[in-house]
Formats: sequence, structure tokens, C-alpha cells
Amino acid sequence: MSYRKLNLNTGKRRALLRNQATALLKNGRIQTTEPKAKEVRSIVEKMITLGKQGDLNARRQAASYLLEESVVKDLFENISKKYADRQGGYTRMIKVGPRRGDAASIVILELV
Repeated sequence: MSYRKLNLNTGKRRALLRNQATALLKNGRIQTTEPKAKEVRSIVEKMITLGKQGDLNARRQAASYLLEESVVKDLFENISKKYADRQGGYTRMIKVGPRRGDAASIVILELV
């Protein structure tokens, strides 16, 4: 399994991805750099798939990764119902352009 290391050590990378995945499911959209968005996208797709399963084990797996219990509840009650007939592709990336300070490519990652 390969993944982007994002020039962070394991703990910081895991915390960053958990925070961004929680924020995306809570707010519906986030603005971040393109490599981070690509990593968060795969995590959020897996979380929505867990929400569609809907059983207790899937809820516990999502709760162990996401940081807020209210987001887990919303994922299983509202978000998963929204994508019940969709077979993946729950997120959309919109390129904004380069960041002013370091020219990093910025994207908006949002739920479809």
C-alpha cells in the first residue's frame, strides 16, 4: 500500500488527515493543498462506505477514526442516506490556483 507522506512524521500525518476528514464531513467542503486533498478524499470515501453499511462494527470503526461523535452520528444518519444509490465518487475537487506564499496548488474538496 502506497500513500503520500506529506513530509510529516506518522503521528502528525495521522492527526492532520483525521482532522481534515472530520472537517470535510462536518462542513461539506474544505480548502487545502492538492496532495492533502487526494489523501483525505480516499479516507472520506471509505468513511461514507462504512456509513452505508450501517452496522455496529462499521459505526465503531468510523468512531475510532473521526474525532467528533456528532460527525459520526451525522455520517450514519444523513450522509450515508444521501449516497445510498451511488457507487463511489462522493467527493469533488475544484482547483483554485496557486497559493500566494509558496505557489502550492490549492483545491476545494467538497461532498457531491
